[in-house]
Amino acid sequence: MFALSSAALVGWALLAVPTNAAAQSPLPVCEMGTRHLELTADASGKQGEVCIHPEVSTTFVFDSRVARVQLAGPERFRVVDGGTASLTLIPSEALTDGERVPVTVYFQDGAAPASATFWLVVHPFQAERLVEVLRQPRTLASYRQGEQQARAEARQCREEKARVQAECAGQMGLTGLIAHELMGEGGVASKDIGDAVTARPGNTLQFLSARSYRSPTERTERGQKVARLAVKVEVENTGTRAWTPAGAVLAGSNHVELRPLSIWPLETIPPGRTLRVVVEVEATEHEARGAFTLKLWSQEGGARVEFLDGVTFP
Repeated sequence: MFALSSAALVGWALLAVPTNAAAQSPLPVCEMGTRHLELTADASGKQGEVCIHPEVSTTFVFDSRVARVQLAGPERFRVVDGGTASLTLIPSEALTDGERVPVTVYFQDGAAPASATFWLVVHPFQAERLVEVLRQPRTLASYRQGEQQARAEARQCREEKARVQAECAGQMGLTGLIAHELMGEGGVASKDIGDAVTARPGNTLQFLSARSYRSPTERTERGQKVARLAVKVEVENTGTRAWTPAGAVLAGSNHVELRPLSIWPLETIPPGRTLRVVVEVEATEHEARGAFTLKLWSQEGGARVEFLDGVTFP
């Protein structure tokens, strides 16, 4: 369903055929906070890549009045809502990871640039929620906001680095799990999930075996116990190009997505070779229920996403 603004000054042209001509290009780096895109008078063609994700909203805010918008494949977006100063998009599950969809915005005032085209890139687990498009010089307040955002992201990176270093230093093995409260009274449970896991048609990586693990921790989150989960899969690269893991996510029902704490090892798999890959996540009891799809992707030779369905945990 499309929710289109009734703003009288905006004319919409929705292109019927989407495009994914650039689907093999590397995935862009997604910004966590507000994204600032500045348009110059001599700019032409592609203005920037913006990360989108199914069922997550992305809103463009413009500092110039919009005349009309062209969006490829609007039927694959659950919401397209625009006015004279903003555009909100919610992609549907019909869009696939790595796909690129163009959206062109035409401005009312006739000043240069008269239009701007952006590529909406379907990311496996991230979306840029707010994108400010600026045709005028940025204000001092805008620069300050960007500086604060950069400081916040740097602080988060430092905290994550400290956490990883703390876990990797000192005690190892089971002693390390106990020392860092990553193992509860139930110990570490595991199960063979080789009969349940399947690789999707078109995968470069073919599944050979799989096992999953669960370790209850001593922590709680939102009133629920937190568990450490891991899935170990052995895969074979049946393609003609090397494949190196660049990212992963475990996608479950009701749009639950578990982002990895670690992916090991980050080694290249040459064509015809096999590799054991371990993905570790953290989840509450509720989040860990049901079956998951393990998405693995590589940046080599373009954004290649592999899907392994049927992952469950003990």
